[in-house]
Amino acid sequence: MTNLLDSTAAPEGFRAGFVSLVGRPNAGKSTLTNALVGEKVAITSSKPQTTRHTIRGIVHRDAFQLVLVDTPGLHRPRTLLGQRLNDLVNETLGEVDAVGFCIPADEKIGPGDRFIAGQLALLNRKPVVALVTKTDKVKPDAVAEQLLAVTALGDEVLGPENQGTGFAAVVPVSAVKGHQVEDVAGVLADQLPASPPLYPDGELTDEPEVTMVAELVREAALEGVRDELPHSVAVVVEEMNPREGRPESKPLLDIYANVFVERDSQKAIIIGRGGSRLKAIGSAARTSIEKLLGTPVYLDLRVKVAKEWQRDPKQLGRLGF
Repeated sequence: MTNLLDSTAAPEGFRAGFVSLVGRPNAGKSTLTNALVGEKVAITSSKPQTTRHTIRGIVHRDAFQLVLVDTPGLHRPRTLLGQRLNDLVNETLGEVDAVGFCIPADEKIGPGDRFIAGQLALLNRKPVVALVTKTDKVKPDAVAEQLLAVTALGDEVLGPENQGTGFAAVVPVSAVKGHQVEDVAGVLADQLPASPPLYPDGELTDEPEVTMVAELVREAALEGVRDELPHSVAVVVEEMNPREGRPESKPLLDIYANVFVERDSQKAIIIGRGGSRLKAIGSAARTSIEKLLGTPVYLDLRVKVAKEWQRDPKQLGRLGF
């Protein structure tokens, strides 16, 4: 990954680079990304495997600039979509300067964490910082116990027997409470090379606006639905243009988007009785989009069925995967 600015001289001691946050699904990666950036650049949900794109959140500080690449959760794939998401993660990991490995404080280390640690051991000694997330969900003694277990995992998988030195650091953090978020930023920055800033000051993400809008619609659609639905929802923005004939003082952005599901029964869940659920989705998404873009929005949502799209290469291509 290359420097995106023309600047040739960094402030003395300045560091900048790319850091990938990895972890199994629902480990708190997106919430931590948003907390570090200070704005919402990645969608969050209580449902696992919410993230499907590598969102770059840019963290600006006086002494460093972190470019966070928030990946989908690494997992043992059951569908073609799952395999493509894993491929996306592995491709991303090969290009970053350091890795933040998110492990929740409220769940014991399991096979999924060991699987990811094994993948990270293949990265040719790239620095890996273990981030024990969701510390607000457990008592201090449980956090301490998890810190010891995570340190032991690093020594086992990334230690001397594997030509490594374990995790570069182990840091507890609560993104929801804002506890030790700045400590995480500083420790990750310590792993970066000396470099001028890679992005202009004030820029928070390089994700295209149309992708962000689609993600915000999907986030709204995932709120409060049954467990089987999240993996089956995809959103494609078909059109996003300023309304013609509006005065400059009263702009309006017209957005037309399709919400795709795999079965008619899922379509009924999204629409709700008398269209009530779709209306609520549209209202929540519109509020988030207006905050993101800073302009009033007219949002038109249509729900369509793309049968078994997670397993169909052609359908995956049409839906942006």
